[in-house]
Amino acid sequence: MTNEVTTTPTTEPAGTTRDIPVFRPVADIAETGQGISLMLEMPGVAPDSVDISLENRVLTIRGQARTTRPENLQLSYAEYGEGDYERAFALSEDFDPDKIAAEMRAGVLTLTLPRAEAAKPRKIAVKAA
Repeated sequence: MTNEVTTTPTTEPAGTTRDIPVFRPVADIAETGQGISLMLEMPGVAPDSVDISLENRVLTIRGQARTTRPENLQLSYAEYGEGDYERAFALSEDFDPDKIAAEMRAGVLTLTLPRAEAAKPRKIAVKAA
């Protein structure tokens, strides 16, 4: 893979309004014939609770998780940590920002970043002289 997409360190964002931790979701990056697919694990986040922005070639993904703790039970032990999610990626100029698409399915957010026409490889024909 080339350096078209790089991660930027994200711990806790400034201005968090909820009193819960902010996690950096794990991500897989796959190169396709048309561009790049980013897959981020964000369990407990509904599609309408995801905020994706692109500014100065930095793609920022935020997700607000819903609390799933039962109201009538007192938790004695927990291994699953609830919290919100945030991750940022620096993009090269090879991608078409107007065609970026996102889909949430079973706690996994998939973003499709298609290459800009100018960045796609092209075949150059050789003419006989």
